Amino acid sequence: MKVFKIEKRIVSQRYKPLIIPEIGINHNGSLETAIKIVDAAKRAGAEIIKHQTHMPDFEMSVEAKKIKPGNSKRNIYDIILKSTLSEEDEYKLFRYVKKKGMIFLSTPFCREASDRLNRFGVNAFKIGSGEMNNIPLIDHISKYNKPMIVSTGMHSLKNVEKTVNFLKRKKANFALLHTTNLYPTPDHLVRLNSINQLKEKFSNIQIGLSDHTQSNISAIGAISLGATIIEKHFVDKKTRKGPDISSSMDENQLKDLIKDSEIIFRQIKGDKKSLKEEQVTRNFAFSSVVSIKKIKKGEMFSLKNLWVKRPGTGYLSSDKLNKIIGKKAKRIIHKNYQIKKNDF
Repeated sequence: MKVFKIEKRIVSQRYKPLIIPEIGINHNGSLETAIKIVDAAKRAGAEIIKHQTHMPDFEMSVEAKKIKPGNSKRNIYDIILKSTLSEEDEYKLFRYVKKKGMIFLSTPFCREASDRLNRFGVNAFKIGSGEMNNIPLIDHISKYNKPMIVSTGMHSLKNVEKTVNFLKRKKANFALLHTTNLYPTPDHLVRLNSINQLKEKFSNIQIGLSDHTQSNISAIGAISLGATIIEKHFVDKKTRKGPDISSSMDENQLKDLIKDSEIIFRQIKGDKKSLKEEQVTRNFAFSSVVSIKKIKKGEMFSLKNLWVKRPGTGYLSSDKLNKIIGKKAKRIIHKNYQIKKNDF
């Protein structure tokens, strides 16, 4: 499988999952609030933070003022306008994240936003689900020759394949995230099996989940299916206002997700085989062939005088019972003792 890496962080089945807390627009256009959210993510143990780089008049036409998202009564233009950081403030945020020793990742929603991020010196780009089929924008971003994490919400497997083929032609290094673009996402529409479909269809690409549910259950479930990236909206405290707060995790949830993701990562590794560490349990849990009554010398072994009992430390394991039936005892064997090698 092709190596996917952002800065020094390698993403693969051999490394713990990459947990990406997304500030998104939860700062409501305030750099001060954005910094507080970054601080909370850092305290929780995050190694990366994701932003959204919006430039409303470059990414939307006037018709956007007539469109309301499902999680707000305001039109999308006004929401984004009031949740946008200036280039100066976003650069300050970028520098602050780097100073904290974290990776800065952002989603550009237009060509100009991607140019801004490239000027900042970002080392990777996030492509949102709405931009997955925006080939002109993806083509523009691919010219920077930097890794991309591509969300696939609202698209069929066939549509995803078109974008994947385009990115491959561009020799881009990218990962894919399964997504359901409902905020929050109800359980029956999460469709975690899509991760298996993406893994099967694109076996040489890292697959993850962009999770918009209200708990960490889907994220942990995705990791157990092999997801190597988990992205989830994040806010320092749920009392903040905004359309994405309901589908955002707070500091404690992020801390739990990071901890639990590392646990499940350790738990899913390994093959179905007998472990040497289990020997201490095998000793008492398995059974051996045992006499169930006193057996005279020369007496024939049968199911009337032999059976299987714990522990499994005897010469004959339980599966060898039938192999000794019909043979004769070479000495007296007392009741309830394991059959020895010199007993037959």
